[in-house]
Amino acid sequence: MIAGLRPATVADAYRVAALVDRAYGHYVARIGRKPGPMLVDYGEALQQMRGFVVERDRRIVALLLLDEARDHLAVENVAVDPSHQGAGLGRQLMELAETEALARGLVELRLYTHQMMTENQAIYRRLGYVEYDRRIEHGLARVYMRKELSRRR
Repeated sequence: MIAGLRPATVADAYRVAALVDRAYGHYVARIGRKPGPMLVDYGEALQQMRGFVVERDRRIVALLLLDEARDHLAVENVAVDPSHQGAGLGRQLMELAETEALARGLVELRLYTHQMMTENQAIYRRLGYVEYDRRIEHGLARVYMRKELSRRR
């Protein structure tokens, strides 16, 4: 169990957006613009998708945002505050995504990241994700990855 984990609510939208800005802000210079997660209306996203936050000392330090499709669960965002990165929190959230998918009877997770976020791609590969597509969407160069899950856990 992740300490401080709870379901996200629409009331968290402002603090979630602030977390995302902290987590993704360093990519702006590399990409030349704000990455996709920094452009999301989290009030709307948290109404439409299933979200989890990790709160420590009354501060949101991590986010997992999931969107269910017919045949897979999409990891729309996993963000960890820079002050909490490197401690395994992101990996634990990705494990939670697997648990959520299997609980819904889904055996595939999908996600995308920016082509220039190479360290994220490496992390996802270590977690068992494989690339299946690259394309430009909304002016952003994206790498699409997926992971097949075993029903036995």
